[in-house]
Amino acid sequence: MANFKEGDRIKIVKRSVTADDRKSNKYFDHMADLTGVIGNVYSDGQIAIQVDKSVLSGVSLRVHDDAVQRMREKFLENLSEEAKKLFTPEELNFSAHFVHLVQEADLAKAD
Repeated sequence: MANFKEGDRIKIVKRSVTADDRKSNKYFDHMADLTGVIGNVYSDGQIAIQVDKSVLSGVSLRVHDDAVQRMREKFLENLSEEAKKLFTPEELNFSAHFVHLVQEADLAKAD
């Protein structure tokens, strides 16, 4: 098993989903072949992956984009007009990371 650290570029391996995966929600078909950067490494063998948005497609991309839009709207509706003036347009139009929590065994170094 490779030793991974924060900042490493990785790829989530493609494998069959097992009955244990279904029970524990630790691996899904849509995760296979996604690439990204390790954000956090946890002591229990779980690793948080910041997935490259450029590799998302179909439903995953739409769900992510919709969630970001809802987050922006919620953020803006809770700000006063005076508070909004303290933020730059870029800050008000923020994006969000797409993160998966993955078992270390399901990762490989990206090419």
